[in-house]
Amino acid sequence: MAKIPINLVTGSLQQDEMIVGIDLGTTNSLVAIIHPETKKPVVLKEHDESSMVPSVIYFDEYGNPIVGTAAKAYLEIAPERTIFSAKRLMGKTYSDLGNTSLFSYKIIDDNTDSLVKVKVDNTFYSPVELSSFILKELKLRAEHILKTPVTKAVITVPAYFNDAQRQATRDAGKLAGIDVLRIVNEPTAASLAYGLGVGKSDQVQTIAVYDLGGGTFDISILRIVDGVFEVLSTHGDTYLGGDDFDKCIVQHWAGQNNISNEELSGNTLLAQGLRLRAETAKKYLSEADVYEDSFNQSSLILTKNEFEDLIEPLVSKTIDCCNRALKDAGIKKEEIDNIVMVGGSTRVPLVKHRVGDYFGKTVNDSVDPDEVVALGAAIQADILAGNNKEVLLLDVTPLSLGIETAGGLMDVLIPRNSKIPSKASRQYTTQVDGQSGMRISVYQGERDLVKDNRKLAEFNLTQIPGMPAGLPKVEVGFLINADGILTVTANELRSGVAQQIEVKPQYGLTDEQVEKMLLDSITHAKEDIATRALTEARTEGEQLLKTTENFLQKNTSLIHQEELLQTAAAMQALQLAITMEDKNLIQQKIEALNDISRPYAERIMDAAISTAMSGKKI
Repeated sequence: MAKIPINLVTGSLQQDEMIVGIDLGTTNSLVAIIHPETKKPVVLKEHDESSMVPSVIYFDEYGNPIVGTAAKAYLEIAPERTIFSAKRLMGKTYSDLGNTSLFSYKIIDDNTDSLVKVKVDNTFYSPVELSSFILKELKLRAEHILKTPVTKAVITVPAYFNDAQRQATRDAGKLAGIDVLRIVNEPTAASLAYGLGVGKSDQVQTIAVYDLGGGTFDISILRIVDGVFEVLSTHGDTYLGGDDFDKCIVQHWAGQNNISNEELSGNTLLAQGLRLRAETAKKYLSEADVYEDSFNQSSLILTKNEFEDLIEPLVSKTIDCCNRALKDAGIKKEEIDNIVMVGGSTRVPLVKHRVGDYFGKTVNDSVDPDEVVALGAAIQADILAGNNKEVLLLDVTPLSLGIETAGGLMDVLIPRNSKIPSKASRQYTTQVDGQSGMRISVYQGERDLVKDNRKLAEFNLTQIPGMPAGLPKVEVGFLINADGILTVTANELRSGVAQQIEVKPQYGLTDEQVEKMLLDSITHAKEDIATRALTEARTEGEQLLKTTENFLQKNTSLIHQEELLQTAAAMQALQLAITMEDKNLIQQKIEALNDISRPYAERIMDAAISTAMSGKKI
């Protein structure tokens, strides 16, 4: 067990520093601040423009990204080059996504557990890179409006985001040149924007935050005691939102005009044109009883009653989620003190009516549902800046803590600015068959390569039973207690083998050293991300070569000679690409090898299953 004192940063940041709050949304993103005169949170916007920046990125023929409203126009005319809903991809593998037909651009299926990549022409983008383009646009917008550099921010994420998705959001901020001071749950931010949990009070409040956005839905049950927010439960659907309302309308109009699903899927211009008009109809019917328009020689008519009938099953799904969230929290509907409405889709009258009926009280929608999360993020930023004296700042970790993984990369377990006490754990596995030991190297810092960070401790987990690569499950745990002492543990879960070691205490870093490490992480963010991407691509390529080689050795007799020759050529091309400094080339060769091997791998697996199940009943 390694015990290392971690120096802490207590107190506030410089009050003259500009810290913004950012709502990085699936459909739209916003940036907000505390107004210097009124001391109220406000969303930044140009004089006659919307406060919302569409979370859309278009790549032109030279690979230059265009973000926001200008990019949205390309959804119809260049869907394969226009990225939307990048937030849905954060921290996900291909298998996590399920139905990828919802996306008009190419998402790579590499048959591994690595995180997804998006391909535009011959360039591969990670969700972190895509999100960084949106954050950079928000940063530039804020700097243009405020006439001052913006380098620090609080960014919100859904309450159900896991550790990988939160870390991906931090990385995107860093790549955009932003020091992400805190990742805040969207329900917490929304509650802050409504003034809930602000100020000293012994009263316990139980809040339901109903968040129905463009792409996702979640319901969170929060308990607030004396300014401390505790998420009791969260439930939702990452594929249920306003976009699905639009799809219902499009299908309705398609039926009215005898437009088949094949025609819709094969005609991007028609599909996107109908979708954009469905978006307009949805908003229009919040105030009117009937919507009428025409497009592409089709008559588009929709009454308010028809619209509500179409979306009723989807709204019912959200109510089912509310029911499950209450059960998970162990409380009754009557115990909810406040129902906070978040997300543009909560403007739909049927949604407000059904939610109010379910909880038995009037919903709270007094704050703009599109802006409420960003406003809450600005309040949290103000707290971190030390301007809000009603909230006590707890001690936090000044730098991220993590371990070294394949290729000399830093895998963060406890991000910087985490409140203490804090704990985190993650599972790792072996890369070589029969591997009996694993070295655990602990680092502190913000750079992507461990060589650029500060080494705190190192010990070996030995006597791991001989197993095929990938089978052992080694759980590494970090725990920082209230005194700032870090405890590191490693345990192989299948066999119960554990290892511990005591390391002599090391001196903490000075504030100047911490600041330098943070500045370096921002300054070198672009090259760090590029190095990480190249290292990950090489590691993925090497693993694929090993896996393919093993598969060929075991199944040579079942593979056609032409397939063997094609595979050998593709493996040689990948091996050569790995020696080069081009991660896009490596990804191209990985994709090529997968395309060649996938058909015969599936054929052999199907035959093996058929043989195994022969004569058996299911």
